[in-house]
Amino acid sequence: MRLSRSFIPTLKETPSEAQIASHRLMLRAGLVRQTAAGIYAWLPAGLRVLRNIEQIVREEQDASGAQEVLMPTLQSADLWRQSGRYDGYGQEMLRFKDRHDREMLYGPTNEEMITDIFRTGVKSYRDFPQNLYHIQWKFRDEVRPRFGVMRGREFLMKDAYSFDLDHAGAVVAYRKMMLAYMRTFQRLGVQAIPMAADTGPIGGDLSHEFIILAPTGESQVYFDAAFEKIDVSTARYGFGSDQDLADFYTTMTTPYAATDEKHDEAAWAQVADKREGRGIEVGHIFYFGTKYSEPMGLKVAGPDGQMIVPHMGSYGIGVSRLAGAIIEAHHDEAGIKWPDSVAPWRAAILNLKPGDTACDTICEEAYTGLAGNALYDDRPDRAGAKFADADLMGHPWQIIVGPRSAANRRVELKRRMTGEREEVSVEDALARVLK
Repeated sequence: MRLSRSFIPTLKETPSEAQIASHRLMLRAGLVRQTAAGIYAWLPAGLRVLRNIEQIVREEQDASGAQEVLMPTLQSADLWRQSGRYDGYGQEMLRFKDRHDREMLYGPTNEEMITDIFRTGVKSYRDFPQNLYHIQWKFRDEVRPRFGVMRGREFLMKDAYSFDLDHAGAVVAYRKMMLAYMRTFQRLGVQAIPMAADTGPIGGDLSHEFIILAPTGESQVYFDAAFEKIDVSTARYGFGSDQDLADFYTTMTTPYAATDEKHDEAAWAQVADKREGRGIEVGHIFYFGTKYSEPMGLKVAGPDGQMIVPHMGSYGIGVSRLAGAIIEAHHDEAGIKWPDSVAPWRAAILNLKPGDTACDTICEEAYTGLAGNALYDDRPDRAGAKFADADLMGHPWQIIVGPRSAANRRVELKRRMTGEREEVSVEDALARVLK
């Protein structure tokens, strides 16, 4: 994309309504624009980030054996009455009637709908286990939406739902999702820690929330330094072995980790190597047994012909919230520092002297060589403005092309995350960016 032809409306001044870093930077970098309280339009650069996050989430869900579906945003109130949640969910649920006077709602979550879909499609124990997920927009009518996409009313969420014949199977499904989540967050370039959590309106008796460490997080967190050494990208932990999953679960849940709401001073005193900080919740997993399957009449025939009420779990990741959380974890005073995996473009090409033959030639060569992975700043602006916008937008790499170095087919290569700069050949720059 050529910056002169793109729609990336950056702002020099910080909007007065933006209270936290991610909100300020998403507005200033032209990623989103607010259309109503807690509701945002995603502009081209922001949408590329959102799609990159979404794809990583999807790939790890698929690797765990979950299958993707797509459920509608609107749901019938009748389904929620079957589970008993309709009257008790609260004012966060947006309720309305259609033209035929049928009561409807904009889904805040999908336990009821997926249970209804599943009960019409399975009849036997042979159909188990199953895990179905989708990535879809949700709406919760927050009384005071704030912090941009971190606590908006409309948000993009990945929610998965597992179905197993018994408690033991449901525990395996729960552990698979915990592993999938840890792999997801590691690929997104953030450190996340699973912490025991309340189940809230979802219900159930087993629950963990996933906290990304960030200085501006809304929760105070306490955790054992052992979490800093865990690497879930290794082949040691696999989805296919129940023993591997059990070992992984033990590794993730034995060291102390708690938010301020669950903090236990007595247990904390026993931790040898303590860490404290701030954190942001970006995911939540629940096991809730037959809370939905029983009242909604989901039953299947078992091996002996007796009817079995399946056990269920649900697993959410805030896809749009992650865009803000990643910025909270990776930014400085100049702007965003995107991890390579989620950046809208891997590199910015900065032409410091448009019209100079050598500069133009190298920039065009780099732009072609990066094949859609670069934003080419070809504007006739001063160099300072280009540097400022590149830092603000957070491209992982900056390929800086000035007339002096271009004459020798050299460019300056800057790594945004670390600030390191070095002069290299054009070929080396492209190889480093595409590595």
